[in-house]
Amino acid sequence: MSIRDIVTVPNEILKKISEPIEKVGINEKKLINDLFETMYNSKGIGLAAVQVGILKRILVIDVSTKDEKKNPLSFINPTIKKVSDKTSIYEEGCLSIPQTFIEIERPKICEIEYIDIDGKKRDLKCDGLLSTCIQHEINHLDGKLIIDHLSKLKKDMIIKKISKSKKNPERILV
Repeated sequence: MSIRDIVTVPNEILKKISEPIEKVGINEKKLINDLFETMYNSKGIGLAAVQVGILKRILVIDVSTKDEKKNPLSFINPTIKKVSDKTSIYEEGCLSIPQTFIEIERPKICEIEYIDIDGKKRDLKCDGLLSTCIQHEINHLDGKLIIDHLSKLKKDMIIKKISKSKKNPERILV
């Protein structure tokens, strides 16, 4: 297992659509383990393969709190099959858009179909934070970011701010 570098905006790979996985093999399992290690190291609750520069439809999630036992979930080729009419709003952050939080309204419940790490087809009904997180990560696989919910002006300002901090090597973010 290894910690990978997280790709941040304005990198164009984040806008690309990830490719489905044909077979769950050793490389996919290693990638899933690396995604978990990278996500935990970055104190995130979800991470898609595209966020480490790999255009495969793989994502990992763990929405457990620090007081709870870890509950790592991995999803291969996830698709949303059904969503509720009822919505919920969370202030979402993103490891690919550092220090940015945006209130986003999404369906409160979603039902997904996916393949697990053992290559078995599964269904899962997600509610609350898990539902929001899975929708956020599937958006990544489809080349969509949380800033795409904003006006062009706000989106451009965030990207400019992040780009400027990247070009400022003496600047330290703690």
